[in-house]
Amino acid sequence: MHPRRPDGFDGLGYRGGARDEQGFGGAFPARSFSSASDLSHWVTTPPDIPGSRNLHWGEKSPPYGVPDTSTLLEGPAEEPFPGSSGGGSSSVPGQSSEQLNRFAGFGIGLASLFTENVLAHPCIVLRRQCQVNYHARHYHLTPFTVINIMYSFNKTQGLRALWKGMGSTFIVQGVTLGAEGIISEFTPLPREISHKWNPKQIGEHLLLKSLTYIVAMPFYSASLIETVQSEIIRDNAGILECVKEGIGRVIGMGVPHSKRLLPLLSLVFPTVLHGVLHYIISSIIQKIVLLVLKRKAYNSHLAESTSPVQSMLDAYFPELIANFAASLCSDVILYPLETVLHRLHIQGTRTIIDNTDLGYEVLPINTQYEGMRDCMNTIRQEEGMLGFYKGFGAVVIQYTLHAAVLQITKIIYSTLLQNSV
Repeated sequence: MHPRRPDGFDGLGYRGGARDEQGFGGAFPARSFSSASDLSHWVTTPPDIPGSRNLHWGEKSPPYGVPDTSTLLEGPAEEPFPGSSGGGSSSVPGQSSEQLNRFAGFGIGLASLFTENVLAHPCIVLRRQCQVNYHARHYHLTPFTVINIMYSFNKTQGLRALWKGMGSTFIVQGVTLGAEGIISEFTPLPREISHKWNPKQIGEHLLLKSLTYIVAMPFYSASLIETVQSEIIRDNAGILECVKEGIGRVIGMGVPHSKRLLPLLSLVFPTVLHGVLHYIISSIIQKIVLLVLKRKAYNSHLAESTSPVQSMLDAYFPELIANFAASLCSDVILYPLETVLHRLHIQGTRTIIDNTDLGYEVLPINTQYEGMRDCMNTIRQEEGMLGFYKGFGAVVIQYTLHAAVLQITKIIYSTLLQNSV
């Protein structure tokens, strides 16, 4: 069998027929090499300086932008070192710096998530217990009294008393995200708002949020009970107890409740009102803070006074700071409404809470509110305007810890970047 190769093929170039004149479609002229000496004009040594070709003495580099036709015909040359492309434009320090940036970005997000959901959970527990405790004489408006009562609970009941119900809060977040995704898939309601928004699009987006809060409402009630129920009388419930209680609340089965239990329809308006207002306030604050931080970073770049480390920090921290400020402002503004909402959700559930005045003993919840308006009027008359802010010192501790973790993470990240640059 004869090999299928054209006449004049010598392994270095094709010198036969119309290809000598046209090349590849006439785009580049074909070249032929009669001897190996013709190749020596472009022979290079392996690069040792990024960006340099290290030509032989007396040889010139080809003009920038003009392709090397011999390379196009013969195929790509083998790279002398793995990871270097062409003339060595990429380097190992650049790759390690990029890997460090990715790892640092993941670590920063993980630290923020850990702070919001794990480290701050004891503050959420005590904050909710103070909100629903209408018997309390101490309102715990400052972080000093909150720290004292936390120490008492830890001394009498152990650390479990401060992290109770943490699993149910993750379940509520999962139900909320899942419900929002499913509703947006089967309805024309937008999950995100485009830059060219209009009032109709905003209304449909807020309707999607409202439906999501309604779906998650019974599970939120079950999670609230787990976080305020005293550990002294608490049974070792499973991690899916929140789901069981939420479904039982919907179908009217499960743990028996008293006649003072408000129906879910009576809880729809305050729940949706609090959720939608929290979302609107946090979104507005987040956009404003991000705009201010990005404009500040842009002005510093124009002044050429920004170091490489600061430029990398500007890529990660503005969004975290914006989320922190948005969550803080929305929680502070809507704290009175949250107090009313929690008292309506907990009423009639036969929940026993800890005595937040003494740090030991337990108290029953025996409120008889007829609705949202009656709850607000009763709190104002019997407990005063400060009654809406019971447990506010826990919010101060929660966001102080969050700010401290962000600052520590920023310092660690800056140190790692400075060592890698």
